[in-house]
Amino acid sequence: MKAIVSIARILVGVLFIFSGFIKLNDPVGFSYKLQEYFSEPVLDIPFLIPFALIIAILIVIFEMVLGIMLLIGYAPKFTSWSLLGMIIFFTFLTFYSAYFNKVTDCGCFGDAIPLTPWESFYKDVILLVLILLIFFNQKYINPIFPLKYHKWVVFASFMASFAFCYHVLMHLPVFDFRPYKIGNNIPEKMKIPEGAEQAEVIYSWKFKVDGEEKVIENNGAYPQVDGEFIGVETTQTGENSIAPIHDFVIEGEEGDITDEVLTADKVLLIVTYNLRATEKDGYKAVKSLSEEALQKGYKVIGLTASGPEFQSELKEEFDLNFDFYQTDETALKTIIRSNPGFLTLNNGTITQKKHWFDASDIEL
Repeated sequence: MKAIVSIARILVGVLFIFSGFIKLNDPVGFSYKLQEYFSEPVLDIPFLIPFALIIAILIVIFEMVLGIMLLIGYAPKFTSWSLLGMIIFFTFLTFYSAYFNKVTDCGCFGDAIPLTPWESFYKDVILLVLILLIFFNQKYINPIFPLKYHKWVVFASFMASFAFCYHVLMHLPVFDFRPYKIGNNIPEKMKIPEGAEQAEVIYSWKFKVDGEEKVIENNGAYPQVDGEFIGVETTQTGENSIAPIHDFVIEGEEGDITDEVLTADKVLLIVTYNLRATEKDGYKAVKSLSEEALQKGYKVIGLTASGPEFQSELKEEFDLNFDFYQTDETALKTIIRSNPGFLTLNNGTITQKKHWFDASDIEL
């Protein structure tokens, strides 16, 4: 039994550390997933949405440190109870998502290893069995270091996790697993895998208009509706036949300019998914970089999901000399974890991507 518990301890500890680190590399992305869970169509606890980033950071750091505590054998009773509590909660969450088809990807391993809802649930069931094995055999959890060193290992783990988290929040994820990473060609990523049946993704946008719920279906563009946005759900036809990038559309008063942008050789994209929630401190860098880019012959455009009224207010407030265009908010959140953020393109290939805090590092 001792050998079995030791194997379970290593498997659970390593998996918690790996899962925690993947999400800690991209806490903003994990917070988006939590917002999806908190939304009205899923768990219906929208009052937690403004705190999603803080909750995300606390969860992933606690997850990582718990894995380390299990491996070194520190505070086995507290560690076992904490592991059991977390896995029961996440098993319920993944079952709820899978059974009611509420969230298509749990975000357990971020964008590194996407899992279907049922895959996430089965993974949690296996973890639950292993953790129960550890929980009922705590006497076999022996420390691997002298006890006096354990608290320092745990403290160092907390501090290292917080430091890494701060770094990625003030810059960008160190490891980029998304289809918009540097070096990727957007038009190529918009093609479905060779030999796959072409799928259609339907977006069901829910708004509250004059006290009544209104649903608008399309292929991804954010609808221009005078009402309160409730949420969006997606459905698709054809498994494994969706292109990695399937919702990148740039629209303005003149219509769809996606192809025009993706075939230009010098483009600076200024991405700000929501102008109401954008970080105003970044617009000194936005103005400086956009003016330099225009002088050097770049096509400079802003991408946002916010409407013309917010666009005009921001342009006037910071005297911006470029135009904003409409793009789906989910797509913009996927492109870059900064609001605002910068990308440079060369014939559709992403050559640079920076947080506004690192705008001075963009080479034009």
